Amino acid sequence: MSAEQNQRRPIKAVIFDMDGLLLDTEGVYTEVTNLIANRYGKTFDWSVKQHTIGRGARDFAGYVIQALELPISIEEFLEVREPMLDERFPRAAAMPGAEALVRHLAANNIPIAVGTSSSVHYFHAKTTLHRAWFELFETVVTADDPEVGAAKPAPDIFLVAARRLGVAPEDCLVFEDSPFGVTAAKAAGMSAVAVPDSHMPVEQYAHADLLLASLAEFPLQAWGLPPMTES
Repeated sequence: MSAEQNQRRPIKAVIFDMDGLLLDTEGVYTEVTNLIANRYGKTFDWSVKQHTIGRGARDFAGYVIQALELPISIEEFLEVREPMLDERFPRAAAMPGAEALVRHLAANNIPIAVGTSSSVHYFHAKTTLHRAWFELFETVVTADDPEVGAAKPAPDIFLVAARRLGVAPEDCLVFEDSPFGVTAAKAAGMSAVAVPDSHMPVEQYAHADLLLASLAEFPLQAWGLPPMTES
């Protein structure tokens, strides 16, 4: 860690990505996308998957269609995918350490928000089992929010979240699992902590301020945030 990072200013607000960071939904995207690919004799494997994490819906569909040479349009892909996702998302589990960290920050009056490439429709489906702790977020910014001009890796989602929290971008910390998300956070002028899938190449996160294996490992005090107390 550099001297500059050691001298960082205390964090005043925290913004969380959702998919693969707070909720274990990436497996659902993999399963459903592979089912669609299989219809055309193709396989959605990690060589393609690793380049899709963090993309918005249309960007995701476009990349998969091109990479796998699927003979369908983006609209057709999304139409086929929707009912398959609707069936699976309500069973999504929380990622390790997610609920505890969110509850801790909320209990200590740290402003928190969700900034996700998901649509508001899928946000509600994914959080079905987790309404209680998702209600602790002061705002949720989705990719189809009317104030968002462009999805990640553009900074719009995070900048809208910061504005709604009433905190300057440079005082915000973003948690992300994707390189695109980290890029968006840094473009917004925010600090970024990456918690990537264990299969992701570490070098794709060179622009993150910190790399963790789990949200449970986050060193709160190093960022000027109140520590967890032993129960």
